[in-house]
Amino acid sequence: MLGAVVTTALVVVGAAVLVGTGSPAGPLPDAGTALAADLPAVRPVPAAAPAAVPALVPAAAPAAAPAPAGGSGGSATKAPSTPKATATPRTTATRAKVALVPGTPCTATAKACVDIAEGRAWLFDDGSVTRGPAHIMTGDQDDPTPIGTFHVQWKAEQYTSRQYLVQMPYSVFFADGGIAFHEGRQDTSSGGCVKLGHEDAMAWFAYLQVGDEVQVH
Repeated sequence: MLGAVVTTALVVVGAAVLVGTGSPAGPLPDAGTALAADLPAVRPVPAAAPAAVPALVPAAAPAAAPAPAGGSGGSATKAPSTPKATATPRTTATRAKVALVPGTPCTATAKACVDIAEGRAWLFDDGSVTRGPAHIMTGDQDDPTPIGTFHVQWKAEQYTSRQYLVQMPYSVFFADGGIAFHEGRQDTSSGGCVKLGHEDAMAWFAYLQVGDEVQVH
């Protein structure tokens, strides 16, 4: 009798446990099923919206430096103006260099000087006459000797004119077109060159060097 009571009590207790848990009537589920049933449903959590990124605000440009007073609004970094150079009075030496060499139409910068109208020529050294005046023959109206300031281009002790097929000993070429000092007859005009007597032609050839200034007036 006592065993029946205990058995009945256990059945009642078991039924109460089953009813208390809200489990459905019927066979007991296996352990995995019961565990899944007891867990609350997991709701998906919506992803948080990304935080709004503040718009980039461009850095304020540096304020322009004020234009110099009285200026035209140019660059503020403009270099200061260079003071104007004042004219320096010419010295006596400078005046001597640009002055005419006495008795000639040429200045002291020349190494050789030609006066077509007078038919004379000179050699200079730093404004002093070293030879001359020497008698010369120059071109005529058809083949005039060029006038101006020139420089010795090249020299040839023995040279034959390709145009006139005549000898031009001691040639010192100083202008385009084959114009040169050279030895030649002193009773005929030249084809534009400056003809000298034998001794003078040798002196001109020995003294003048490439680059030397020649003035023809």
